[in-house]
Amino acid sequence: MGSGTDEAGGCWSRRRLVGVLGGGAASAALAGCAEDSGSGGSGSGAGSGVPEARETAGSAAPGSGSSTSPSRPRPLYLGTYTTAEGGGRGIGVASYHPVSGRITGGGTITGVPDPSYLAVHPDGGTLYAANERARGAVTAVRLSDRTVLGSRATGGAHTCHVSVHPGGRWLLSADYGSGTVAVHPIDASGALGERTDQVTHRRPAPGPGQEGPHAHQVVTAPDGGHVLAVDLGTDTVYSYRLDERNGTLTEVARAGTRAGAGPRHLTFHPGGRYAYLANESDDTVAVCGYDDATGRLTIGAPQPTGAKGATNHPAQFAVTPDGAHAFLANRGDNTLARYAVEADGARLRLVGTVPVAGDFPRQIALSPDGGLLFAANQRSGTVGVFRVDAESGELRLTGEPFASPVAVCAVPL
Repeated sequence: MGSGTDEAGGCWSRRRLVGVLGGGAASAALAGCAEDSGSGGSGSGAGSGVPEARETAGSAAPGSGSSTSPSRPRPLYLGTYTTAEGGGRGIGVASYHPVSGRITGGGTITGVPDPSYLAVHPDGGTLYAANERARGAVTAVRLSDRTVLGSRATGGAHTCHVSVHPGGRWLLSADYGSGTVAVHPIDASGALGERTDQVTHRRPAPGPGQEGPHAHQVVTAPDGGHVLAVDLGTDTVYSYRLDERNGTLTEVARAGTRAGAGPRHLTFHPGGRYAYLANESDDTVAVCGYDDATGRLTIGAPQPTGAKGATNHPAQFAVTPDGAHAFLANRGDNTLARYAVEADGARLRLVGTVPVAGDFPRQIALSPDGGLLFAANQRSGTVGVFRVDAESGELRLTGEPFASPVAVCAVPL
């Protein structure tokens, strides 16, 4: 999503920062909020690397259930907006080489409208998408044959984030437009049941420039018992205890940022005692302490993002599996900030930035081994791949970015 000031209000305003692309990239100007069927081919066009083809039952997802050999391609799933001009037709399916980082296309899973954020079940068998529309919803897709298992309403508006509880029985989702968080059960097949709970961020009052709450992310803490929801509109991170039997949330703590910070995404250090918060409205980040006994988050002082431009909206952190390095996506500055993680996660030291080789990096993700970093560049419609030096954390672009319509999410498996 864009900045806290441009995303307030309806579907159009939430995506205004997509902008109109020039040069060889497809136009990503929003065509409107009208519903579409979500069916049809990929619509990726020539040179996208994703063939226009509807996936049918029995077609194997690349890398799904395959060997984890470092020489074999691994699956990559791509989120987009289907209601944006020049956008995709559903969830992009591609493969990446775990050594070279080269991405090759593999098709599109259609019938999934506006899949702007993706998450995979812990068993690797099911993919979940946030359907970012006025009537929020979440969709499940079986990866073995790319069958859409169905969608469920969240009860909120403009669902922008999904995550799966580590136990694999519950899907959590955040609705930006309504400031709500929802819980859905996951059955043995990976399909979703009807919503078991929904909470609304009614307090505190919206921060400066915000007309209401804007839940942007919901994530389970490493302890597994607490769920944290980041709300840009109220400048607050809410901590909930999840009842794993009934799928209900009970608030246990709140942590407020400074007014107008606009917190967007929280990423935990592998040690579980600290987390890193990206504040998109005031262009800062913060190290947060976390108490797993109470679920309480303590937000530290604001720190720089390394951005040099006049306008920048940090998107999210990615932390290497060994906890030694952290990376931040800077939208506007179009860079990746690199931090050294010190004191067992308690400190971030800004090392520098590198160009992202694209425009407006909305989301970043590391490969499971931490050796590659993928950056989904919304405005340029590309996915850049960087090799991560295990010792220094240095980032090096592996080749030409991969073309993907209105790329807003990349999930490497």
